[in-house]
Amino acid sequence: MTTVGTATLQDWIGRFSAAVAEKKDWLTELDSAIGDADHGANMSRGMTAVVEKLGDTAPATIDELLKGVGMTLVSSVGGASGPLYGTFFLRTGMTAGAVAELDGAGLAAALRAGLEGIVARGKPEAGDKTMFDAMAPAVEVFENGVQRGIPLAEVAAGAARAAEAGRDATLPLVARKGRASYLGERSAGHLDPGAASTALLFDALAAAIAGDS
Repeated sequence: MTTVGTATLQDWIGRFSAAVAEKKDWLTELDSAIGDADHGANMSRGMTAVVEKLGDTAPATIDELLKGVGMTLVSSVGGASGPLYGTFFLRTGMTAGAVAELDGAGLAAALRAGLEGIVARGKPEAGDKTMFDAMAPAVEVFENGVQRGIPLAEVAAGAARAAEAGRDATLPLVARKGRASYLGERSAGHLDPGAASTALLFDALAAAIAGDS
């Protein structure tokens, strides 16, 4: 696969929704240690709403697809997750544009725009113990892989591994953003739930691009 179309990206969304539903209790358990204990439930509710709204037929253009995902998340997910994930998908869709497919460079640019949307909204930095710690390295690996001409499925798999490594790297960190930051040193020793769901996001993207069953 050298390009991704609306059907592949809708498959991505469906796979992410299924992964969030499967890991809902785990995500909530992570959030119960350092947050409001609602990340899993909120994300599962939001992604279920997304899948229901999309239905079985992919929209004609990528911007319509991803902007629809973003707006649904903003309206249906509470806490910080809705606005942050919503912004990610809105910016990704806006940058993708009214096209039916993207090549690797186009998808990399769209993902970068999504990350920059999260930065603009939440002002996270590396080491803050947030979803940024998983997403930023994933996007960077995706961009670098595309620039080096690596096959798209391998690029996406590498980005997923980078997101997982970024998630795991939040374990010893002391949170500097969000509810977890109120705990100070006690936030160390726990995975960040937003980074955990972000790893699921990139794993789902890799699986959709690879066409895994």
